[in-house]
Amino acid sequence: MTSIDNTAEIIDFTRLYLAVFYSAVALFYTIKIITTKKSTHTELIFLGERYCPNWWNHMTFRIFRVAIWMVCVVRLFVPAFDDYLGLLPSLENAPILLSGNILLTFGFLMTIIIHFSMSQKWRSGIDPKGPKKLITDGFFSYSRNPIFVSVAISQIGFFLALPSVFTLVCLTIGLYTLYKQTIAEESHLSAVFPSEYAHYTPNVRRWL
Repeated sequence: MTSIDNTAEIIDFTRLYLAVFYSAVALFYTIKIITTKKSTHTELIFLGERYCPNWWNHMTFRIFRVAIWMVCVVRLFVPAFDDYLGLLPSLENAPILLSGNILLTFGFLMTIIIHFSMSQKWRSGIDPKGPKKLITDGFFSYSRNPIFVSVAISQIGFFLALPSVFTLVCLTIGLYTLYKQTIAEESHLSAVFPSEYAHYTPNVRRWL
């Protein structure tokens, strides 16, 4: 009985936590982009030409980010909304839910840390005029795509924190989109820094 009660409490906590978490994520990125653009007078978001692969990747992420945020907020006030998510009861136990919350938070915190370590060099998408320098130190000495790794960890955490068909679809499409964006960005860097990137890639793994 105690185990069931604990799981129910964690489910209720996670319901609140996810709504607050994704609202905080949205607020953080909105403030970061606005303030950075204002202070540097440079564009940070590069979608590419309409309907190009980079554009589709961005649109997919935007749509799913909004959908995830809306679902998490709605289910906080309307718990019955869970009936439409295709919950997976076999995965709704305390260890899995807690692991999900931890991974979700860890992935986002790592993303923030890496963003700040890049300072004003951070961009979203492919800057046709950049980057000016290939970053190979810090987090990039362990992974060629540390931000994407952190985002993937957070996506896995979301699925575990809310095991459902909805979050499984989000995870599958999210990981696929990350992979496609990784290939596009690595191709761009290879073209901009042909010799440097050719020396960098054999020494540092794409992921971990």
